[in-house]
Amino acid sequence: MAQNNTYAKKHENILYSQEFKLNFSKSVGVDWKILGLWLNIQENCIDTIDHDKPNTLEKAYKMLTTWMQMNDNPTLEELKTALRNMDRIDLIRKIDELTKTSSSPESSTRTSSKKETSSSPESSTRTSSKKDISEICTALKSLYLSSYVKINEVQVPLKSPANVNLMHKFVDLCIVDAVNAQTDAVLSERKKFLQKQLSYTPIPYSEIFMKDKSVTIISGIAGIGKTWLLRKCLLDWSNGLIWKNVKLVFYLECRRLNQYQNISNIHELLNVFYKDIINDFDISTHSTLFIIDGLDEFKYLNELINCSSSCNYPIVNVLTEIRKYKYVVAGRVHAIDQYQSISTEDCEKINIQIMGFNEGGINNYIENNVLEEKKDVVKATLKESAYAKSMSSVPFFLSFMCRIISNSKSLYKNSFLTMTDLYANIFLHFLQKHIIKNNESIFQFMKNNSNKEYILNICKIAYQLFVENKVIFSKEDIQTFIIDFDKNEETFFGFIERIETSLGEYIYQFAHLTIMEFCASIYAYNCLSSEEIMTNEKLKSCLSMICGLTNKNLNSSLKFLVNLNPLKQTCEDSLFLFSIFG
Repeated sequence: MAQNNTYAKKHENILYSQEFKLNFSKSVGVDWKILGLWLNIQENCIDTIDHDKPNTLEKAYKMLTTWMQMNDNPTLEELKTALRNMDRIDLIRKIDELTKTSSSPESSTRTSSKKETSSSPESSTRTSSKKDISEICTALKSLYLSSYVKINEVQVPLKSPANVNLMHKFVDLCIVDAVNAQTDAVLSERKKFLQKQLSYTPIPYSEIFMKDKSVTIISGIAGIGKTWLLRKCLLDWSNGLIWKNVKLVFYLECRRLNQYQNISNIHELLNVFYKDIINDFDISTHSTLFIIDGLDEFKYLNELINCSSSCNYPIVNVLTEIRKYKYVVAGRVHAIDQYQSISTEDCEKINIQIMGFNEGGINNYIENNVLEEKKDVVKATLKESAYAKSMSSVPFFLSFMCRIISNSKSLYKNSFLTMTDLYANIFLHFLQKHIIKNNESIFQFMKNNSNKEYILNICKIAYQLFVENKVIFSKEDIQTFIIDFDKNEETFFGFIERIETSLGEYIYQFAHLTIMEFCASIYAYNCLSSEEIMTNEKLKSCLSMICGLTNKNLNSSLKFLVNLNPLKQTCEDSLFLFSIFG
């Protein structure tokens, strides 16, 4: 009995081992916040750690030591219970590994003489080679279930995003046959969108994803719900509801692929994004499906469309190689239209377009996501404005309209008369939640010329990177045209997010591609001539927003965004519009 107590005490003392704390903190990674909440650490304490510590390892380490300091007798079992609640069984196994490797030197020597330990690179490779397909399949499903059962809606403040349970709050999207649907890529035609949407015959989700198709092509405008749908598919595959004959599913985001232009084959690609799971496993003999999300954000899309053996970017060849497997590719309408020219394989293929929420879906979303006392206000606003009603079919826009209407004490009836009005309200919503302090009004804030310069700088970053097709970018990219960004980096957060990579480095992106496009449009309107706008092919998708900024309505929020550059010669907006439409 005494021997058992000594053994238990030794293993509880491992919590105080610096080696254990460092190794465990590294393994927890970006999930340190969730673990902290399960360990009953107060949210304000977690926010303080998040603010004070520069990288994920230090944040996780500080969270762990904070929990230990809060408890007189912290135990490994308490830690494991929290991890079970998170469905992180892999981290419980990690604790067991760390516990074993922290035994006495003699014990470690005896253990290593009998079997290879996981700390040896050679033994790790030999062990991984013995992995069977079922083990890897289970690990992938566990990853998707833990990562996507709750997804973050884009909303402010971004430091504490809303967790939406995708399994229980998913609202069915209207999905139609893209071959028969007219592509509605021109945002100025959104007024007719709802009527068009209702004229199509929706295809049931089950008919699309439960059938064994080799290729699925998904198109839709920005914010329509493509990523939401794909992640729902990952959860359903993980739960054995769809793609039942597929053993392996790999989800890849094009905005992340842009950072790895020199990867030359699928094997290398998977060892970057799924290293802990795949670890040199040969997938070629197993039923595998790839999901490619955000094709329009792929930096080398033109090279992919016109792929040749002399392509300078190896990653293009990898995306070409993926077409040998089953795959799903999703992107905005213009990118998918181009991709169709090379996607002519003689195989089972389905081509669909997401049309957003139908009227039932809109009402369902409002019922599930708006406070009871605000539901009537939201419904009345959508009823009074045909534009608002048609735009509400896009989940991204509906989400923001619900929040903007709910948060407003008074709201002009013309706040959502045009698409540009909606973008302006979303932009100012971000500004008010992230940047403006002391409850200062937008009107007061915009009286200050330095604040106007600040907004123009955000829009300059968006414009420069948008025309270069850099959806994900580095600090060095920004510093090429915002010299003092390094000193004022924190002040841009809200519109721009900073994301830590698995290598401990930081990458940056705008909160949403739609926000980036609107910021680019503001910069173009304030700083470019009509000739420069018209001759820039990259600004085609922004033309409707740029034209919308000419609105002279004094009650419109646009008035705050159209006089940001004192150096630009003012000109008649009618001439400006004529030069664009003429």
